[in-house]
Amino acid sequence: MRKVLCVEPVIFVYMFASSLTSPLVQQFIYRRLWEEEYNSTFVADSNATHCEQNKSSPAYIKQKEVQEKASVFNMRLDLTGAVPSLIVAFVVVANGDRQGRKTSLVLPSVGALIADICLTVISHFSFSISVLFVVAFITGLFGSMATFLGGGFAFIADVCHDEKQKTTRIAVVDLIFGLVSGLAGLSSGYFLRGIGFTWTFVTASLLHVVNIIYIVFFLKDTVGVSEFQHQAPVTFKELLRETFSGVCVLFKTAPYKKRILIIVLLFTFMTYLFTVVGGSSLFTLYELDEPLCWNEVYIGYGAAAFTSVSLTSFLGVYLFSKCLKDIYIVFIGIFSYVGGMVMAAFAKTTLLMFLVRVPSLLCFMPVPVLRSMLSKVVLTGEQGAVFACIACLEVVTGTISLSVFNILYAATVAWFSGFSFVLSAGLCLIPLAALCWLLCTSWNGEDLALLVPEEVSSIESVDS
Repeated sequence: MRKVLCVEPVIFVYMFASSLTSPLVQQFIYRRLWEEEYNSTFVADSNATHCEQNKSSPAYIKQKEVQEKASVFNMRLDLTGAVPSLIVAFVVVANGDRQGRKTSLVLPSVGALIADICLTVISHFSFSISVLFVVAFITGLFGSMATFLGGGFAFIADVCHDEKQKTTRIAVVDLIFGLVSGLAGLSSGYFLRGIGFTWTFVTASLLHVVNIIYIVFFLKDTVGVSEFQHQAPVTFKELLRETFSGVCVLFKTAPYKKRILIIVLLFTFMTYLFTVVGGSSLFTLYELDEPLCWNEVYIGYGAAAFTSVSLTSFLGVYLFSKCLKDIYIVFIGIFSYVGGMVMAAFAKTTLLMFLVRVPSLLCFMPVPVLRSMLSKVVLTGEQGAVFACIACLEVVTGTISLSVFNILYAATVAWFSGFSFVLSAGLCLIPLAALCWLLCTSWNGEDLALLVPEEVSSIESVDS
């Protein structure tokens, strides 16, 4: 059987299935907590919502309590799966340089399949939502999204031999993430209204089954079998030691300038991701609350609106990369995100909430560009190590961010529900300051040429 090097279908199916279930899990938790709070069945239709806007009403107070409980519950759920996924992502993705990339793709897919099967059972038999903590932990043992993303981007970096195309190619993958997430978000409301929670989780499970079959039987690995692979560590302790030593070598053997550049870029990536993940994760709860009071279909529309943001961000990367250095593209994307978050904090009508996407049209640009910048400054054999670092940072940063912002939202929703969005915008000053340091210190001029793909190899040879 002839195998192919096309990983995009894998990314498409995995992201669609995950993005289909993610907003539904939040709504499932919200509805179950609502039923516990009100001791009645949650009934949703297009003409009525369980959203009390009279602040003097007892129902309004209970509504805010449900918001707070849902926020804290989601935070604890994220923490439960984060720790095991951090370890798995680090080990599996880093060892992909010699063990191959398919492991980091198939493991999270199996974990997602198990999670969706469990969600189907919990939904159908009305089990306690406390079981979700067990599901989150099991999913984390399979690596979750961090391992999948780390393996996927390392796969793309292996396939893309032309450094000039690396930024664009990684941006294409991020475009797929955005388009598929938007499509799945738009579909989720109709899936929920048409077939309910249970059959939607069944649908996602079937998609993961298809994905696993494609990865195992049709996808060709980018890393060939070598003698070094045959001599790979056989025990977990040896594997862990080799993994850490491989990542340490990335920093210890690199020239000083390259080392500093990697650290600053990782810091920038981490701090920007902290603000984006934390701010955007609150949109569903914010839209369920007054005065917006969106139902599941409008929430789907809101998620789908990010499709246009992904597309414009990709076009921005494609066009700006022809005339600007990567670092300036990151600047533009960060300012775009700040504008969107400030507007979201004060959006009190449905129209204004949808228009939040206008200033945010380029907000996704920094993520693929920073990934590409990091990939460009390391050698071919170090791609797994650097993407393992990125994957671990995504888990740690995402978990901390979700915890912090969910706690803040629970504490501030009663007096100003948009406070977390304002804070998210303000925290963007940190990655902006890191980038300004690169521009305003000794990293000017020829040192900044490290960010230009065709000059990396020559600078590394000079520094060595």
